[in-house]
Amino acid sequence: MSISTRLQELLDSSGVPYQHHSHAKHYTAAGTARAIHVSGKEMAKIVIVNTDGFLRMAVLPSDYMLDLKHLRFMTRSENLRLAKETEFKDVFPACEVGAMPPFGNAYGVPVFCDTMLQGNEFIEFNAGTHKDTVRMAFSDFKRLANPTMVDLVEYHPPAA
Repeated sequence: MSISTRLQELLDSSGVPYQHHSHAKHYTAAGTARAIHVSGKEMAKIVIVNTDGFLRMAVLPSDYMLDLKHLRFMTRSENLRLAKETEFKDVFPACEVGAMPPFGNAYGVPVFCDTMLQGNEFIEFNAGTHKDTVRMAFSDFKRLANPTMVDLVEYHPPAA
């Protein structure tokens, strides 16, 4: 397997440096982060949501959960829910379901990115398969994806 063609074309045409990594198959971003020895705060996971019938991409650190209520508020949506695989699998051709790269804008899907990720010098993410990741500077990701930066994650008070 390798990087999705659309992702590789986007990265190569922009001239940004990146590293491609191959690893054993993992189906969660947190599992991939552990396997490749990357911090969960640096490994991005992608969550696709349906907001009033429109798809949106949420990009957040792999060791956090998406705060759906807050995203609903931020998008001013009446209804927001996790999208079903059948709703988005054809939107990301040549990508395995659940391994889409965080460049929804390359697929016509608006991108929302958690502000916590911008504290990282680098970001790592699935590159279209469950066996490939890309590592690149967060600043380059932000410039290419042009995400709406917002707090997306659920915060839980520390256990007493």
